[in-house]
This record gives sequence, structure tokens and C-alpha cells, in this order.
Amino acid sequence: MHPLLIKVGSIPIHTYGFCIAIGFLTAVAVIRMLARRSNLDVDKIMDITFWGMVVGLIGSRFLFILTQLDHFIANPMDTVKIWQGGLVFLGGPVAVVPFAYWYLKKHKLPFWKIADVLIPGLVIAHAFGRVGCVFSGCCYGKPTGTDFGLKFYSELVDPTLRGVFLHPTQIYESTSLLLIFVGLLFIFKKKVFDGQVILTYFIVYPVVRSVIEEFRGDLIRGFVIEGVLSTSQFISLVFFVSAVVLILRRIKTIKTKVVT
Repeated sequence: MHPLLIKVGSIPIHTYGFCIAIGFLTAVAVIRMLARRSNLDVDKIMDITFWGMVVGLIGSRFLFILTQLDHFIANPMDTVKIWQGGLVFLGGPVAVVPFAYWYLKKHKLPFWKIADVLIPGLVIAHAFGRVGCVFSGCCYGKPTGTDFGLKFYSELVDPTLRGVFLHPTQIYESTSLLLIFVGLLFIFKKKVFDGQVILTYFIVYPVVRSVIEEFRGDLIRGFVIEGVLSTSQFISLVFFVSAVVLILRRIKTIKTKVVT
């Protein structure tokens, strides 16, 4: 755990924020490459990428604030201290998907085609973000009960779990995201219809996230059903069902067009 990366004079550079920044830059490079391959207007894609990142960050932070509402009501200035950690990732897609739909429709841009370009960038940015979680000591796992795992001493960790071997759920998820990223790039290259990449993501990631949630030990993330269904698992379920319905509809539409 290494929450503070360096100090530039009196200015602290937090490792979590640094990882988020690297993830953003990597995402931009990936999206730019895929936009060119799709013969899309790169400048327009960069515009939606920037605003999507902003909206996603706000959504992720807002959902985290909801899980810690009493603390933030008592300490309102803490709401802007994102560099110290404190994002619930799934709040990002909840905010970004409707925003992107509105933005692309407003500018008369092809939603599904552009969504397929954007989603791999989101995934690789998320992977870097999870690495940042390791250094800040958030999003930690349950005790492993063995000598396997990571020890954390951060104030973000429950006092009873500090110095105990915990499941490295941040690494589980970062590794899974890298594999998903590679898989999405393969699908992007081979896809038979627009929307196949993003809908595949919203089918696969919710399953991965729901499984990893079973190993999470940070109870502050919140539950819809206490001790049974976490907030992230509930959102994952909604995304999974929605994506399955939409991908079946997309496949049906493609088949109908082929027949006619």
C-alpha cells in the first residue's frame, strides 16, 4: 500500500489519482485507434470520450457518496476529495449510458457503432483504476484465513481487518478486466453487428463483478439486501438482464434483415 506517490514541492501526487490519470490517457489512445478503424470522426469521438469520462466520474463518486451519506453530510468538503479514493465504479455506467445515448442522438451519431468503440477504453481505464485501489487501500477483500493475500493498514480499512491477510480483490478485478479488454478487442475485430462489443461487456462484466463481490470485505459499499445482495451486485443484475434482452433483439433484427 502506497497512497502517496510523490510530492512535487508541497503538492502531493496520490497514487490512486495517478493510476486514474494513466487509465484515462490509455483509454483515449485505445478509443482513438478504434475510431479510426471504424471510419468515425475522431474529433467527435474524443468529445464524447471527454464528457463521458467526466459524467462517469461524477456518477461513480455520487454512488459512493450515497453509500456513505451520513459521513458526507457531516463532512461536506470530503465530497470533492476524489484523489483519496472513493468511487463505486458501477455508478459510472449508470450515469454514462443515458448521457451517451442522449448526446449521440442529439448529434445524430450512430449509437451502437460508437458504443462499441468506447467500451474497450472504459474497460482498460477501469483496470488501471483498480490498481490504484491496491495502493490506496480501498475495495479490499475478506480475510483469507491463510498466509495468502494482502495486508492493508489504511484508514479506509476496517480496524479489525488491518494487518490481516485479505483477498486481493482489487487484483482479481484488474486481471479480469485486462482479460475482458483483450476479449472485447477480439470481438471488435470479428463482430457481425454494431452493439455486439458493448452488450458482450455488459453480460460478462456483471458476472465477474458479482463473483468478486463475494470476496469483498469492505462493507461500506452498501447492500440492497443486507449480507445477501450488495449494491454492485444489484446493479450488475440489472445490467446483465438488460444486455441479454438487447443482444437477443439485435440478433433478431440482424436475422430479419438477412431474410428480407
